[in-house]
Amino acid sequence: MNDCIFCKVIAKELPSKPIYEDENCLVIPDIHPQAPVHFLVLPKKHIDQLTDADEDILMHLVKTIKKVIAEQNIMGYRLVNNGKGAAVIDHMHIHILGNVDKMRKL
Repeated sequence: MNDCIFCKVIAKELPSKPIYEDENCLVIPDIHPQAPVHFLVLPKKHIDQLTDADEDILMHLVKTIKKVIAEQNIMGYRLVNNGKGAAVIDHMHIHILGNVDKMRKL
């Protein structure tokens, strides 16, 4: 999608500092972190929401999350899905909120 900010990041039209990238996804730090560790897992193909994604890409995203959590030595984490209607950006993505034990208790 031409106006999607995440599609522009994936296409390298906007700068980012990837911590992981492969042919199907990109993982970047959130520019407005809500936890001591806050990454966004973005499918490279524009998908409006989780229910629009096929099982193969969902499984790939989960495997990527597992890999990033291990490589970054993240302890105590939450996963949050955002997509159409639930996010500012209508490109399905998953937040990894890490080291949540250091966050203020809600």
